[in-house]
Amino acid sequence: MKFFAAITALAFTALVRPQMPTVTDCAPPGTADLTISSFTLTPYPLCIGQNVCASGTGVLSVPVIAPAKLAISGKYFGRVVYTDNHDLCAITAAYGQPCPIPTNVTSITACVLVKSSAPANIKVQLTVQAFNGNNHILFCQAATVMAQNCA
Repeated sequence: MKFFAAITALAFTALVRPQMPTVTDCAPPGTADLTISSFTLTPYPLCIGQNVCASGTGVLSVPVIAPAKLAISGKYFGRVVYTDNHDLCAITAAYGQPCPIPTNVTSITACVLVKSSAPANIKVQLTVQAFNGNNHILFCQAATVMAQNCA
């Protein structure tokens, strides 16, 4: 009986715990300097007031140069409900990879704070877009995500 209760509890936890969202490429075909093969956000769901880390793996066609930029936006029913912008080179430098980032770098992790203005407990269309220092699109990734107030 205890075994059955434990299995039931685990199954219930798996059902109610949100799964990592499906991430899609939103860059116009042939325009991105970085072809991403995998992209994840941790933790998920996002925690308001805490860092979220994006990890990506891919192939750079050109080095990432300053002043590279990271733009994050979230929409709810077509209305912008969240925006955040960063110096991408400053973020990557904080995690051991300063600009210029050479083309032989194939994976990177960077973390940013989920601002307190993030809407809680609703699904938002999130777009994470990066621009190289020459204003070319580095990448664009989109997903439907949720943020929450974490303990």
